[in-house]
Amino acid sequence: MTVVRLVRGSATPARPGPGPMPRSLLHALDVTIGRRVEGLLAGDYRSKVNGIGTELSQVRPYVPGDDVRHIDWNVTARTGEAHVRVHLAERVLVTWLVLDISPSMGFGTADRRKADVAEGVAVAIGHVATRRGNRLGIVTYGDANPRFSPARPGRSGLLGLLASVREEDTFRPGEPVGSTSLGAALTRTGALAAQRALVVVVGDFRGPRDWRLPVLALAARHEVLAVEIRDRREQELPALGELAIVDPETGRQLLVDTASPAFRSRFAASAVAERREVELEFRSAGVRHAVLVTEGDWLRPLAAFLEKGTR
Repeated sequence: MTVVRLVRGSATPARPGPGPMPRSLLHALDVTIGRRVEGLLAGDYRSKVNGIGTELSQVRPYVPGDDVRHIDWNVTARTGEAHVRVHLAERVLVTWLVLDISPSMGFGTADRRKADVAEGVAVAIGHVATRRGNRLGIVTYGDANPRFSPARPGRSGLLGLLASVREEDTFRPGEPVGSTSLGAALTRTGALAAQRALVVVVGDFRGPRDWRLPVLALAARHEVLAVEIRDRREQELPALGELAIVDPETGRQLLVDTASPAFRSRFAASAVAERREVELEFRSAGVRHAVLVTEGDWLRPLAAFLEKGTR
């Protein structure tokens, strides 16, 4: 499959990429997302039809029978010929991918980094979100250079963005950078999403908790899914003696004694409690929340999560 090969082509030992993405599972993902969004918009998957809507599709010469209320008087005045505005029928599914590219996503101690899993999720979602004329928009957050791509059909924008993230070597553990927050990214997404949409937020959800109100506002208008990516060592520490733990978002270092069972136990309990708070935040906002890990297969659990939501 071309979209998968394009991403795999730049894999290195330091950046292994998302790993295997079987055609059969991508097809299953297509089916499950199709079921999930069925009914989200009236007449889903009939996106090539023009009709009454809010987004301009084209301006064309007037023909007898056109609604005179749709005449574009500015174009008519410039050309000397009557033209009408044709809007895209609001039966196209728009998916917005909100992608975390913060330094903490460069962490990974198992088969791949969190960034590699996020990349795979982005490719899988993009693969199915642009089928049948539907459109995909992208918003990034977490570094000093947030980007966005308007909602459009085709996967070229997604692949170009992922390639640029790799080329710029965004993930530099231990090097603090100015960053954009998830709250700001969700607010921006809400401003860009003019019609009801599916919003998939992919990240590790670590850092400032400034996103509660924006996610509530977004979930009130759109279908929102949160895909969290974790590494096992963020939840539990091995007994390796004294270690310097680095916060990749700020560069702050802390020397800890991992040989102490009491310390490791407190660390694990604190990590569980902190992740539980994130889960409850999403649940209270009415947002379904999945957890993927950097070890083993991530695509099958993602498909299972989406399938569960369609029943």
